[in-house]
Amino acid sequence: MSSFRIRPRFSHTVELSLDAAREQILRSLAQQAGGFEVKAFPEFIGIHIGAKDRRYWSPRLFLHFQATPAGGTAIEGTYSPEIEIWAVFLYGYLITGLLGTFSGILGFAQRLVGAEPWGFWILAAMAAVALLLYVGAQLGQKLGAWQTFQLHQAYQTAVGRAAEIH
Repeated sequence: MSSFRIRPRFSHTVELSLDAAREQILRSLAQQAGGFEVKAFPEFIGIHIGAKDRRYWSPRLFLHFQATPAGGTAIEGTYSPEIEIWAVFLYGYLITGLLGTFSGILGFAQRLVGAEPWGFWILAAMAAVALLLYVGAQLGQKLGAWQTFQLHQAYQTAVGRAAEIH
């Protein structure tokens, strides 16, 4: 249930109309005793671990629905951390990437004019921070593997067939 991807995902098609597939999943999730919080919107459903079992590393599953030309429904599922934790990683990568890029440019400019290229030290530090962010994301995924499995099992029960994560 864990992956080296930062946001594991799956996709598959069911032989139901978009509304029927959505209603079947919502009905099944309501009947399951998994302690999930379900948030339904017109084109997607968010399935969260219940508040009493939720931790910093707890995943959530977003299901996006799209009608197919054959009359079925394509369902795309994405596992990710809760929005607060996702924002920490998103902004962490953005800031690290920006500072790393600008410090790399500064380092090359310093080297070009014959000055001491101290900008490369900042670039190396940003690379280390980016690596730490990635390792932190992987650690969170490993800690949340059981809850990811529970979410995936609840989804498979709702649609009545297996969907492989990739």
